[in-house]
Amino acid sequence: MDLHIAETADQLLGEGDSPPVHEVNAEGTSPFLLTSDHYGRILPRALGDLGITEGELVRHIGWDIGIAGVADRLAKMLDAHLIAQRYSRLVIDCNRPPAAASSIPVISEATAIPRNEGISEGEREARRREIFEPYHDRIDAAIDARLQDKRPTVLVSLHSFTPVYAGVARPWHIGALYNRDTVLPHLLLKHLREQGDLVVGDNEPYAVSDLTDYTIPVHGEGRGLVNTGIEIRQDLIADHTGQQQWAGRLARIFAEIEVELLAD
Repeated sequence: MDLHIAETADQLLGEGDSPPVHEVNAEGTSPFLLTSDHYGRILPRALGDLGITEGELVRHIGWDIGIAGVADRLAKMLDAHLIAQRYSRLVIDCNRPPAAASSIPVISEATAIPRNEGISEGEREARRREIFEPYHDRIDAAIDARLQDKRPTVLVSLHSFTPVYAGVARPWHIGALYNRDTVLPHLLLKHLREQGDLVVGDNEPYAVSDLTDYTIPVHGEGRGLVNTGIEIRQDLIADHTGQQQWAGRLARIFAEIEVELLAD
């Protein structure tokens, strides 16, 4: 009896909770493999509202506003496989190394997250085991299958960013993010700048690093894949029209980049 309780006490997801991984077009033929670490904002029933208001949960601290609509549309336009995370980054951030302090934040921007304070190692492990690991295991498995089939595989990690952070306005419409591998980011920057109507960020508003990021360092660089991160400003994709327009813009650009990569 006591053993059973010990084994189940730190289980996080239960009846009525959604599986963590969302997929679109798993059989897609495109070389582009799309990921979205902050696609969703749902919470496990066991965690309630994390001690914060709904108004806070729907802000950028809870998810990447607008990126879900862009990611789903882009996957269909490119015939690309999308793997995305349904749970809020406030439960566990799937683009942070699990050992990082920001993996399960006790404060995000200026908002305290009471339910994340003082949690046990068992609860931390449950969040990793039931949300973080299934998502990244699925990405790993997809890459394994593609490489085994000798399919060209290019990793694109999709994100969005808030127009104002800590009181500072951000001028960029979109940014290309990278760490060691600059092949795809530089191609993407070239095509974005050729659009003529965009303020384009080169590793802005963020830069990728091993300390602050997980998806690109582990699945992109760690697997030897051509890769890039993309950040789109959230006010540009806050509604269906903006999401459709940006998905279409990126689909056209990636179709051109695919030709250039294959030629190389």
